Amino acid sequence: MARSTDSFFIRSTKDLGNTNTFHEKSIDLGAYVDALGKSVLRIHNIQVTYSDANGASSTIAGNEVGVAQWQLSTQSFGSLQLSSNRSIVSDGRIHMFNDQGTAKLASNVSDVNGINLHEWTNGYLIAVEQLYFGGSATTSFAGDVYCSIVMECTVETMTQSAAMALALSQQ
Repeated sequence: MARSTDSFFIRSTKDLGNTNTFHEKSIDLGAYVDALGKSVLRIHNIQVTYSDANGASSTIAGNEVGVAQWQLSTQSFGSLQLSSNRSIVSDGRIHMFNDQGTAKLASNVSDVNGINLHEWTNGYLIAVEQLYFGGSATTSFAGDVYCSIVMECTVETMTQSAAMALALSQQ
């Protein structure tokens, strides 16, 4: 197991489709988190990217807005949740506009209303063995939108009672 001073990266990609339907997958943290064994995960920062199936920028229908949104949570949900839900670790969205009349790359991209880069001063403690990464994308994308997440993490030891209390608070 990594020492608490050694950071490492957890990466995952989820196909968000292009049908306005929520899609979700679990990220197994069992190798890092063991509440009874006093081991918890600290996420220091998160970065996400949006792409097509090949890692390139997504194409959008002419004169259309494409919106892709994601969330990382400690519980499984069937839809996007408000950021105020205590199970939400992080979330974000991106708006892409193509004003070129035919399907092309976006001419304008904004994540102003859903900042997608997250960096915490002291990190975000996780004491559950699964995180859930999901989201959706609108039908104006020419194909499925893939959202990839990279989390910089460390593993730490906590007292058993503190770890159990944290695990219970994130359910």
